[in-house]
Amino acid sequence: MRWLREPLLHFAVIGALLFGADRLLVERADNPNTIVVGSAVANEARRLFRESRGREPNAEELAGLTRRWVDNEILYREGLALGVDQGDTMIRERVIFKSLMVVESGLKLPPIDDQALRAWFETQRAKYDEPARYDFHEAVLPADTPEAVVRALVAKLNQGVAGETGDTGAGLRVFKGRPHANLVQSYGADFAQALEAGPVGEWRALTTREGLRVMRLDAVVAAKPAQFEALRNAVLADWTDATMAQLRTDALRLRGQKYTVKFEGQPS
Repeated sequence: MRWLREPLLHFAVIGALLFGADRLLVERADNPNTIVVGSAVANEARRLFRESRGREPNAEELAGLTRRWVDNEILYREGLALGVDQGDTMIRERVIFKSLMVVESGLKLPPIDDQALRAWFETQRAKYDEPARYDFHEAVLPADTPEAVVRALVAKLNQGVAGETGDTGAGLRVFKGRPHANLVQSYGADFAQALEAGPVGEWRALTTREGLRVMRLDAVVAAKPAQFEALRNAVLADWTDATMAQLRTDALRLRGQKYTVKFEGQPS
């Protein structure tokens, strides 16, 4: 979910482009401090997420996208109130960007020393450590292959009767350097745990989201912890980005306190 936690400057501009269509806005002339989030916002968010990720967003991801749209709407209205639209053609993303620049101009990074930076690095260590990586083979069978046939193939492969895949009709896929997160995404958490715990060089029938698959773990490259000293400059840059993002978000939330956000309808 890192992409939902990018700095406000990044997601405000991108979000303005994604959710900038006038048809998604529900203006309230009688109360400019009320923001109404109609079902069209959630529907558009679902569509854009589906097109970019190839799946439906979960509840957390949809809430993040909706929050992004509300943030942009606050910036847009604040920009209009500040008059930053003057001399512009009232293009929504430009107004949001100018409004964000006004917010950012009042922000100041706090000082940080090496001890505090190192402590922050430790809280973010998963981002910097090199994860363990796995090489493995898959003997590919048709999706509707009976379990008995799958397990028979495993036995033949381990006995060397079928050669690499022999005359079983199975194809062969080779995977190199796959980290744990990729295994979970592709096959599921149970598969990842079983593959990582299994012996090297042995064919096994492992459970995946799509059913049993014939797999052989070939090699494991151990995880490599990151060293703060070698990455200090990169860590400082990341801390700066993350801190500025939080300062922007806090400043925007403060401005947003005067708005009432109402949700109408349900996404279809």
